[in-house]
Amino acid sequence: MNNYFIILAAGNSTRFNSKIPKQFISYKGLMLFEHSVNKAIKSNIFDKIILVINKKHSKYLKNYKNDKVVIIYGGRERYLSSLKSLKYIQNKKPKNVYIHDAARPNFSSKLLFRIKKALKKYNAVVPFLKPINTIKIKENKKIINFDRNNIYEIQTPQCFNFKILNKLSKANNKFITDECSLFLNKNIKVNFIKGEFINRKITSENDLEFIKKTYYGIGFDVHRLVPNRKLYLGGIVIKSKLGTLGHSDGDPVLHAITDAILGACRQGDIGQKFSDKKKKYKNIRSTILLEKVVKEVKKNNYFINNLDINIITQTPKISNYKKKIIKSIASICDIQLNKINIKGKTTEKLGLIGKEKAIACEVIVSISQYD
Repeated sequence: MNNYFIILAAGNSTRFNSKIPKQFISYKGLMLFEHSVNKAIKSNIFDKIILVINKKHSKYLKNYKNDKVVIIYGGRERYLSSLKSLKYIQNKKPKNVYIHDAARPNFSSKLLFRIKKALKKYNAVVPFLKPINTIKIKENKKIINFDRNNIYEIQTPQCFNFKILNKLSKANNKFITDECSLFLNKNIKVNFIKGEFINRKITSENDLEFIKKTYYGIGFDVHRLVPNRKLYLGGIVIKSKLGTLGHSDGDPVLHAITDAILGACRQGDIGQKFSDKKKKYKNIRSTILLEKVVKEVKKNNYFINNLDINIITQTPKISNYKKKIIKSIASICDIQLNKINIKGKTTEKLGLIGKEKAIACEVIVSISQYD
């Protein structure tokens, strides 16, 4: 491949009224920049993703780990951050480099592939839109109209031949707002392709006003413990002499999460979705069922904010498995690890759970729906 994807996220977000820089705010269940990272990874176009941040923002990434992502520190201006990232990858001898602003999380994978295709014939490919509003400019105290057909609203990701961009960047010592400017200033041809309206830049808090509402859901599930069955909790196998009895794999944690999500989105319950009267769900892994529900609700622009989970059992001791369960759930639900809280509870040896004859789970989920 020999392509690299650079995400510029070192800005101070001075126009964004928040204590947390906008590139690290929670947006659709992930930090803002993560949407760009995930799309770049899923495209399978890139050898590596380079995330350029401000050193003083490192604290926001303490719990972030991704083998495909290298984090480096940027400069005081955008063009200096870009230059640092190019310097970092030059020994890798990349062929092409895509440079993207972290504040644009909503571009589609299709745009990446259109850029890739266009780059076969050009050394620079840049997406753009024509403005829909009337544009005017003030000159010599007089306001005149601009021809909208001659105005380009430039977007990212922008893609370039690495050698040419690197040479131009090293020679530049002036403030620029994008790498495309380096090519245009030297009269090097740029292929402008149609951008995407959804690929709008998030600059101020007003750009997040399309959030509709936050909903909450409650989920509960209980299963009898019996011999000759595996014990699944949160998608992982737990060593145990007893397992849960159920039509599926009997994972009470994932069943409760599934019910909570369906409840928050007002889409019924797990029994309606995956009836135990249907043979195709016999012994099915609950990971498959939850993945299906998460995928369906995302199509309607629902995104999980956080999960609070109580696992109620006399044995096993949940603290021994908490990290693994959180990691499993985060992967299935496509959310950050720190968005999941798990508490192990007992019934002080009272009732069926206390006598190690059953295990239960209760969940509360917060979900937001976006325009």
